[in-house]
Amino acid sequence: MNEEIRELEPKILWNKFADLNEVPRPSKKEERVIEFMKNFGNKLNLETLVDETGNVVIKKPATSGMEDRKPIILQAHLDMVHQKNNDTDFDFETSGINMYVDGDWVRAKGTTLGADNGLGVASMMAILESNDIQHPALEALFTIDEETGMTGAKGLDSNLLEGDILLNLDTEEDDEIGIGCAGGVDITAVRDYEVEHTPDNSVGYQIKVKGLQGGHSGMDIIKGLANANKIMARVLFDSNRDFGLRVSSIKGGGLRNAIPRESEAIVVVDKSNTETFLTEIIQQVREIKAEFASLEPNMDIEISETEVPNEVMKVEDQQEVVKAISAAHNGVYRMSPDIEGLVEASNNIASVKVGEGKVKINCLTRSSVESSKDDLANSLEATFELAKFKVKLSGEYPGWAPNPNSAILKVVDGLYQNLHNEKADVAACHAGLECGIIGNHYPEMDMISFGPTIRGAHSPDERASISSAQKYWKFLIEVLKNIPKK
Repeated sequence: MNEEIRELEPKILWNKFADLNEVPRPSKKEERVIEFMKNFGNKLNLETLVDETGNVVIKKPATSGMEDRKPIILQAHLDMVHQKNNDTDFDFETSGINMYVDGDWVRAKGTTLGADNGLGVASMMAILESNDIQHPALEALFTIDEETGMTGAKGLDSNLLEGDILLNLDTEEDDEIGIGCAGGVDITAVRDYEVEHTPDNSVGYQIKVKGLQGGHSGMDIIKGLANANKIMARVLFDSNRDFGLRVSSIKGGGLRNAIPRESEAIVVVDKSNTETFLTEIIQQVREIKAEFASLEPNMDIEISETEVPNEVMKVEDQQEVVKAISAAHNGVYRMSPDIEGLVEASNNIASVKVGEGKVKINCLTRSSVESSKDDLANSLEATFELAKFKVKLSGEYPGWAPNPNSAILKVVDGLYQNLHNEKADVAACHAGLECGIIGNHYPEMDMISFGPTIRGAHSPDERASISSAQKYWKFLIEVLKNIPKK
């Protein structure tokens, strides 16, 4: 199935990507891909190390004539976000990714593609295997668990690496050179609720929000895309107020770093209210879809009759929970006053689960400024605590402060202009790159980030541009040739 991918140019890059995508590699379950990478290094007879955290380092000496250049570190993460469409039958634990070519794009069939950060990993594998690519002494650092906590970067041994310059290959625009990124913190809100027997004369309904774009909760948050959990809360809020709707269960979203695309609720309405309820909710759905028409053309909100559940939430508890979701901030919180077009702080209400007397809400809060991250986290904590939730903050990681005087930045920026006759977009991004954490371990290390164009990361719409991969590969080769002397 992936043979057409192997015929794409540059073949050395796409073949390594195809090899990698045959290995299941979900975050926190990287055992197989760690072993795969360790075997890869050993087969090349290169020094290969695995640290206590699970990060893999493969070292390769400088090619002839490059011995006097500063040693470098190439870095990418091994794990990928596992997301699939609800109607896609696929097991990420056992199966490789099914890829296909769609014009200038490589896509996966109903799942995430893993180009984030698989193309970076494949680039490093190709360079390690090559006999004709010029480069200084290099260390290829393959980190784990970037997507769900940056565990690999956090656990990196401060004495493991010797390079002076780090090239992070995890940027998703081929005309961008990254020099900074946002930090983040996971916010988890949990509470119990009382369960009541479903009132007599109730009619059961299933409400489904689906067809949303989703995407990366950092890079795509500025687009103002719909969040399935917030859309569901709107529907439930109005229907509870106007028709006494009762909630039995809610299940929406998934991973913290993915904008939720789908949400499903089981509810009941008194039989006497059903006609008016359906009329009003259909009108509300029309209004919501019109509101998001340009951003979410495929949005669908379905209401269908279903079996009446045995239990529903107590009214007071239901109101507190729905109001909390409605009140909690989602999306851009503050734009940077210093860098035009950069989101400074944001929050993603990533998942909502209600059922069997328990509620759990997961958020990911990001900011490039620690104080605004704390401010937004406090605001969310206050919102949930007012609704009797217990709130936990965890998985905090620092941002990467821009260094406009970086020596490697000057080299890479100049090379880009020479190759393409235009300036690159030198910028910080509203995503969590590992550079900030690695920089804490190695404060003197000079670092930048770049990569090929990827769209729809963290969603089944993820796709990688073929022409951009070619542009990026040529650029990377030139960068390796032009690393400054020691």
